[in-house]
Amino acid sequence: MATVPILLPASANEIPEQLWDEAGWLPCQLSIELAVHHFTVRDLLKLEANTILDTQNTSVADLPVRVNRELIGWAEFEVVGQHLAVRLTELA
Repeated sequence: MATVPILLPASANEIPEQLWDEAGWLPCQLSIELAVHHFTVRDLLKLEANTILDTQNTSVADLPVRVNRELIGWAEFEVVGQHLAVRLTELA
C-alpha cells in the first residue's frame, strides 16, 4: 500500500480562507494563566465570590495565553470602564 504524504502549512496564514470559514464554528478553550503561590486544595475548597488571591505576578503583564492548552501568546490585564479585560500583547 502506498503512503500519501500530507503537507501541512507552515503557518495559519497559509491555510486557505475557505477552510477557516468552515472551521470557524469549532469550540475551543481560551485560558489566561495567573500563578498563585502556596495555593492548596484547602484554599480551593474555601473559594467564594469576592475572594482576593495573592498572586506571584508583580505586574499584570506577560501572562501566558493558551488555546486548548497550547501557548498562543502573551497578555496583560486592563481595566475598561467597569470591566477587567485582557489585552493580547504578543502572539507566539
